This record gives sequence, structure tokens and C-alpha cells, in this order.
Amino acid sequence: MTNDDYIIEDTYDPEERFRDLSDVEPNFWENKTLEQLSKREWELLCDGCGKCCLNKIEIKGKICFTNTYCRFLDTKSCLCKIYENRLEKVNDCRDIDINAIREKPRWLPKTCAYVLLDEHKPLPSWHPLITKKAASVHESGCSLVNRELVNETEVEDYENHIVKWEDL
Repeated sequence: MTNDDYIIEDTYDPEERFRDLSDVEPNFWENKTLEQLSKREWELLCDGCGKCCLNKIEIKGKICFTNTYCRFLDTKSCLCKIYENRLEKVNDCRDIDINAIREKPRWLPKTCAYVLLDEHKPLPSWHPLITKKAASVHESGCSLVNRELVNETEVEDYENHIVKWEDL
């Protein structure tokens, strides 16, 4: 099996994680700091937009997003095909932890729930925790679905792929 042979499990349903929230405090994101979240709450904050899987370059101390994506991102679901093993398989994959959220220059999109909550801002109305639907991020146009994207394996010069999307 090569690195490109990994696939998302056929049985995985992104909607599943929002079906039963009885194991978490209602509106936990309004009552807890990021440091106080359980592992489950932390994972629920991820809206599934896929934008953290875009390749970025730093130019003069500023992070520039490109429309190129990690070869392990499924662009239809915006899910990582190798999520559990991503940090071992991809040298520059970053775990989204409290340090990553507060890192400067900022490399997470401005719509990222972790960034918003750290800045004491509310979750957007389309966030799956608000709508109770994983697909709401795609329906709102806030994910990578239906955007012009290029697999990183097809790119030689990332500077030719810089994008200035409003939600980055």
C-alpha cells in the first residue's frame, strides 16, 4: 500500500458526530475556555471546512493561503483520508492545539471556530454545533466544496496559487 492508497472508511458518516450530543454540556463553547474543553468537545468544534488543509506559504512574515490542498484531503467531504495517522504520514501537518491557535502569524482561517472562540467571538450561524448538521458548513459555502482547488502533487510553485478568499 502506498501513501496515496489511504481512504476514508466507507462506514464513516460526518453527520454522526452531531446526532447525539447528550454526552456534552449544551452550548459548551459559550461556557468554557478552550483549555477547559474535553477531547470530544474539542473535536466537535471543528466545522469540517477543510481550509486548514490548504497549503500556505509565508511571505515577509505574513501567511498566504493557496488553493492547493494536502494530497490526503477528500475535497468532496473536506475530511482527511488519514486523520488518525496524519501527523506520522505528513511531515508538515500540524495538530490543531492551543499553541497552533495562538501562533503568529495566524495560519488558520478566520472562520475557524477555535480562532473565533479564542478571540471571544460567537460561532457562525452555519456551524454544525448550531445547526446540528455537519453539511451546514458546505451548504453555507464556507468549506472547500465547489472551490477551484489543485492537489499539491500537481504544483511546482505555490506562489502561483495564492488566493485571497474573504473567509481565509
